[in-house]
Amino acid sequence: QVQLVESGGGLVQAGGSLRLSCAVSGHTGLFDDYAAGWFRQAPVKEREFVAAISWTGSGTYYSDSVKGRFTISRDNAKDTVYLQMNSLQPEDTAVYYCAVQPTLATGTEAYEYDYWGQGTQVTVSS
Repeated sequence: QVQLVESGGGLVQAGGSLRLSCAVSGHTGLFDDYAAGWFRQAPVKEREFVAAISWTGSGTYYSDSVKGRFTISRDNAKDTVYLQMNSLQPEDTAVYYCAVQPTLATGTEAYEYDYWGQGTQVTVSS
């Protein structure tokens, strides 16, 4: 059974940075075969796409709201996906979820991912 564990969330002031990690275990085959994404959900809002990375790591995709501030990356040797978040703003406050899918395509929609972590809270104070 595929398990994902996020870490790195916390409380930060506006303009600050955080780095989220997502450790993946229990997958069949190589982690290289999995596309990965980060999503977030703020209170009373729907879950929204943040960033995604292809199985090779060569393709990255971002929502317009985080483009230029966030960077997604992966270390296939460590079965881990990262989200570096810079210039954080109060509107970035949300629970951040990591998701993976064994596919050559890289999804930007939540329904395209079968495996999810439990989420990590990110709170940005003004």
